[in-house]
Amino acid sequence: MTKFSMVTHRSSMIGTRTRVEDSCESGLCPICTYDCPVFCEVSKSALRGREVLYPMREYFGNSTAGTPKDFGFSFGDFQIQFEVRGAKGIADVHEDSVIFPNADISTFWGKIPQKLPFVIAGLGSTYVAKRNWDGLAMGSALAGTSITVGENVVGMDPNAHFENGGMYPKVVDTEDMKYRVNAFREYWDGKHGDIIIQKNVEDTRLGVFDYVLSKLDCTSLEIKFGQGAKAIGGEVRLSSLERAQLLQKRGYLVIPDPSNPSVIEEWNAGLIPDFERHSRVGLSSTEDVLEEIDQLRSAGAKNLFIKTGAYRPAATAWIIRLAVEGKVDGLTLDGAGGGTGMSPVSMMNEGSIPTAYLEALTVGCLDMIKKKTPNAKIPTVAIAGGISNETQIFKSLAMGAPYVTCIAMARAPITAAMKAKNVGDWIEEKSVSRGMLSSLGFPKEKEPDTLTLAEAFVEYDQLKRKFPDKEIPPSALGVYTYFKSKLGTGLKQLLAGVRKFKLDLLSRNDIACISQRAIDVCSHWGLDIKSQEDLDLELVKKEIYSGNY
Repeated sequence: MTKFSMVTHRSSMIGTRTRVEDSCESGLCPICTYDCPVFCEVSKSALRGREVLYPMREYFGNSTAGTPKDFGFSFGDFQIQFEVRGAKGIADVHEDSVIFPNADISTFWGKIPQKLPFVIAGLGSTYVAKRNWDGLAMGSALAGTSITVGENVVGMDPNAHFENGGMYPKVVDTEDMKYRVNAFREYWDGKHGDIIIQKNVEDTRLGVFDYVLSKLDCTSLEIKFGQGAKAIGGEVRLSSLERAQLLQKRGYLVIPDPSNPSVIEEWNAGLIPDFERHSRVGLSSTEDVLEEIDQLRSAGAKNLFIKTGAYRPAATAWIIRLAVEGKVDGLTLDGAGGGTGMSPVSMMNEGSIPTAYLEALTVGCLDMIKKKTPNAKIPTVAIAGGISNETQIFKSLAMGAPYVTCIAMARAPITAAMKAKNVGDWIEEKSVSRGMLSSLGFPKEKEPDTLTLAEAFVEYDQLKRKFPDKEIPPSALGVYTYFKSKLGTGLKQLLAGVRKFKLDLLSRNDIACISQRAIDVCSHWGLDIKSQEDLDLELVKKEIYSGNY
């Protein structure tokens, strides 16, 4: 295992490196020289200060970020256990039916039926989410999965209208929130998946839940207690003084202070590249949360979710207890360490509970609750935090059985949407390169400027036949293809490999620990996931000793 320090000789996240490769724990070269032309973390910080806390600011709005740190335990520490005898979850068991396309990977998120076990986690006011919303929302709806509108969307909308409703203004109309909801519903079949609205402290003050319930008929709501990347509120960059002042008037913390005359003077002189908008962290009690859950149900909410992730084990256990006591429909737990906005790099690298550890903690807590109160209503659970391929999905669902029904993702579908949108632009502009054609598997004789969307996207024709009168954006094609064709097919193949043809038949016995760290973590929380050596040991002996040799 490679040791990782928060301070290294090179960081692609903040755009720094050292002059020599053998830097020490401090992140400084063994000999620091006056005339060094290279910017390490300390030297860049001496000039740019707080900017160096975040991923490179020049990529903000067109990027996501994730830590390169090796946390010492991941889903790679488990191995899937394939079977060769019989099959479960399929009515007519014979060789013509026991094929992977017949695997059923539908599930529920809360009471929401889904064609696939994926949820796009809360994507809020960050520019990268807004710029790729069509692809994310439409692609999710086409795939029959849910998507969550994240925090601060109403507050960040320059065209939102408010009226005074006490201490804080209350939203009465929006442009961005309505657009996001309608983009999903354009391709929604009315049954599979749903659009879920999330809120934080600022959203509470602005009355967002009241607005979406009464005006947009959004009845799936999510209360947020932080995220996997960090335990502080969300941050974004603001590129204009007017926008910074508007958000400050709406109650946000904006740094530097856009109403300060000296700051305005510095902005006009070009000395301030942008402003930072921060959210409050919020304070909650057991009584407050349970009372709010009851109020939301009374107001018409049909699906209630809680999202958390960044907090120490005792705090995470408290939120799990709240979810069960409040009888919410779903609980998302988001592990370290990535972000879709400008999460502090130090928090992504060195804070929060890493995903596999977090799932072990969560499953252990839920097992304790079931042992104490067998009839307790356990919410459906989604695990988030850097999951992007079908093997990670399978292992997380198996590790979390029977509680984990979905995997929540943000960075991966954003990547699918961004890249697909970019390819669509290249095709339209006839600027596709031969290197790109080679990467996609086209023969050498294929001319780049003849590439079409139908050739680039393997699911294009299927969707075009279903929606002949619509022009589905390339970004939506990308998300749909990633979800249904890649992840969906891959997951079906793995289910067929363990001879279980329904997702809810997965168990912890379908994976084995292949590292001592995995054995230790699972044993600590009582997950009863055996090592590869111990799994089936008695059955192995029985098989061998019962043979007629």
